[in-house]
Amino acid sequence: MGRKATVATCSLNQWALDFEGNAERILRSVEIAKARGAKYRLGPELEICGYGCADHFYESDTLLHSFQVLRTLLESPVTQDIICDVGMPIMHHNVRYNCRVLFLNRKILLIRPKMLMANQGNYREMRWFSPWNKLRQVEEYFLPRMIQEVTGQDTVPFGDCVLSTKDTCIGTEICAELWNPNSPHIQMGLDGVEIFTNSSASHHELRKADQRVNLIKSATLKSGGIYLYANQRGCDGDRVYYDGCAMVAINGDIVAQGAQFCLNDVEVITATLDLEDVRSYRGELCQPHMESEPKPCHRIKVDFSLSSGDDIYLPTHQPIQWHFHTPEEEISLGPACWLWDYLRRSGQAGFLLPLSGGVDSSSTACIVHCMCVLLCQAVEDGNGQVLKDVRRVVGDDSYSPEHPKELCGRLFTTCYMASENSSKDTCSRARDLAGQIGSTHLDINIDMAVKGVLGIFSAVTGRWPKFRAHSGSHRENLALQNVQARVRMVLAYLFAQLSLWARGKPGGLLVLGSANVDESLTGYFTKYDCSSADINPIGGISKTDLKGFLLYCAEHFQIPALRGILAAPPTAELEPLTDGQVSQTDEADMGMTYSELSAIGRLRKISKCGPFSMFCKLIHMWRDVLSPTEVARKVKHFFRMYSVNRHKMTTVTPSYHAESYSPDDNRFDLRPFLYNTGWTWQFRCIDQQVSHVSPEAPQQ
Repeated sequence: MGRKATVATCSLNQWALDFEGNAERILRSVEIAKARGAKYRLGPELEICGYGCADHFYESDTLLHSFQVLRTLLESPVTQDIICDVGMPIMHHNVRYNCRVLFLNRKILLIRPKMLMANQGNYREMRWFSPWNKLRQVEEYFLPRMIQEVTGQDTVPFGDCVLSTKDTCIGTEICAELWNPNSPHIQMGLDGVEIFTNSSASHHELRKADQRVNLIKSATLKSGGIYLYANQRGCDGDRVYYDGCAMVAINGDIVAQGAQFCLNDVEVITATLDLEDVRSYRGELCQPHMESEPKPCHRIKVDFSLSSGDDIYLPTHQPIQWHFHTPEEEISLGPACWLWDYLRRSGQAGFLLPLSGGVDSSSTACIVHCMCVLLCQAVEDGNGQVLKDVRRVVGDDSYSPEHPKELCGRLFTTCYMASENSSKDTCSRARDLAGQIGSTHLDINIDMAVKGVLGIFSAVTGRWPKFRAHSGSHRENLALQNVQARVRMVLAYLFAQLSLWARGKPGGLLVLGSANVDESLTGYFTKYDCSSADINPIGGISKTDLKGFLLYCAEHFQIPALRGILAAPPTAELEPLTDGQVSQTDEADMGMTYSELSAIGRLRKISKCGPFSMFCKLIHMWRDVLSPTEVARKVKHFFRMYSVNRHKMTTVTPSYHAESYSPDDNRFDLRPFLYNTGWTWQFRCIDQQVSHVSPEAPQQ
C-alpha cells in the first residue's frame, strides 16, 4: 500500500512581463522536480507573468500572454506525469482574479482564485484583483480556444475547491491567506485535507523570516498535515527583494529548507513524507473536531497518486533546525542580491558611487563588495548563468572572476568629491576603503564647478552669498551647502556615463545612492543632491543597523578601514572647517540622535502615531533620559522637519525596501507632501499635557 508522497516546491527568480524567461524557469523547475521523483510541483505566486506587473495587470495583453505561456507548459513533455501548480491572472465573468492553475497530462484539473488579498504595506492587490468570496463554491470556467485545442476541455472547475487523488487530498492557499486570522488551511484541515500548498510573493524585511517560518509550523502543529511553501526570489522590477525560503513542513516540523538569499534563478526543494504520519497525528489530536465542519470542501477527483505501491524502503525526510540570518548578514545578502539582479537586467556595465568616507556611503560600498563575494562563490560553485551574466556585464566572453576584490575593480567605480570644506580624514578614509575592497577609485575636486555656478548667479544678481561662519544668513548658508551637493550629483552622472569611455571600455555605470531611512524621515538631505541616484541599496535601512553591518564587514571580510569610519562623527562636510577640523555634524544639524530617530520612525509608521500619540508614548519610553518638556520639544521638532521636507520623498531614489517604518512615498508610505507645518491643534494638545506635569516630577 502506497503511503509515502514525494512533493516539490521552489523559489524562482521571475521578472515582471518576462514571459519567455519566466516560462523557461518554470519548465526547468518541473524538470528538476521530476528528476527527484516528485509527483507534485508547486511554484510562486503569479509566476507566469511575474508578481510585480502592477498596472500592467489591467492590460489584456498580460492575460493573453499568460495563457500563451500556459499553453506552452501544457504542451511540453516536461510537464507530463506530474501535477503542476502554476500562478497567473485570469478573468472570469469579466472580473480579474489572482489564480492557481493545477494541471496534469494536458488536462486542467482546477483553477483556484485567491480569496484573501494582500492589500497593505507594499501590496495593492485590491487595485488589480477581486477576492473570490464564494466560500466552498465552484463554477464553470470557459477556457480560451487556444487552451481548448490542447486540453480538449471546454470548461474546468473554478473556485474554492481541493484535489482528491487516489492516496491523499491537496488544498491550496495563496500568499496572504496564510497570514490571515481565518486562513483556509484551518477549515480544510478539519475536513481532512492532508497537504496544504502556499504559492507566495513575500518580500524581505529585516528580522521578518521567523514570522513566516513560525506561521507555517503553526499551521501544521495545530491540526497536523503537510505544508509546501513556494516563494519568488530576486528583484522582479521594483523596490522589494523576494527572499525565497521555500520549505516543507509536517505536523509542526520543518523537514526541508531552501535558501533565503541566493543567486540561483531556479531552486527546487523536494521532500518525501509519510501520509500515515499525518493521519496518526490527527487521530490523537483532532478526531473529535473533524465532523464539526458544516460544509465540506468541494473535491475534484484525480486518477493519480503521489505515492507508489512499493515504497517501504523509501526514506522520509526528518525534522531540521531552521537557520536564521542575523540582521547584519541579511544586509550583506539581500541588498547585494537585489543589486546584482538590477545590474544584470539593466544592461549597464557596473556601478558608480560618490564615496564620502562616512557610514552611509561606506555601507553602500560594502554591499557592492558583498555582491562580488557572492558572484565569485556562485561561479566557483559552477553556476553557469551567473558566469554568463558576469561576462556580459564586463564585456568579456572569456572572463572568469578570480577574487572578489579583482571583480570589484571591474564592476565598481568610487569617487571622493572634495571641496574646500572637506577634511583630509574623510578623504583618506574613502581612499583606504576603496583600496581594501578593490574598487576603481577617483579623487575629484568640485571647487571649480561650485565657483562656476556661483559665478553665474553673481553675474546676474551682483551678489555673492556667504556661509554662516563668514557672517552670512541662514538662507545663504543653506544655499551654499545645497549647491555643493547638487554639483556632486551632476558630476556623478557625468562620470557614470563617461568614465568607462575614458578608459576605452564600453558601457555606462549605474549611480548608487547612500541616504539611509532615518535621514529620509526628516529630509536631512538636499533634494537632487549626490544621494539622488539610479538606485539606493540602503534607503530602507536605519543608521543603527548600518553601523552594525559595517562592524560585521570589518570582521567577516577583514576590512580594517571600516573601524576608522565607524569611529568618526557623521558629517555632511558642507560648511567651512574650523582649524582644519569638521565643525558640522549630522546629529547636531538634525536636532536628535539616530537612535531617537529610529524610535520616532517606528512610532510614526508601525504604531501609526500622530504628534500627540507619539508624545504620549515617548514620555514613558524616554522617561529615564528626557523630561516631558524635552520629549515635547523633540516631537515637535521632528514633525516640523518631517512636514517641511516631505516633498523630497516624491523624488527620492528608488530604494531597497528593508524596514517596516520606511517613508518611501512611491509605494509603501502614502501621505501628503504639502502640510500645515505649524501642526497647531496637535502641538496645543501636547502643550496642555506638558503643563500638567512638572518637568522635574518623577513619572509613575
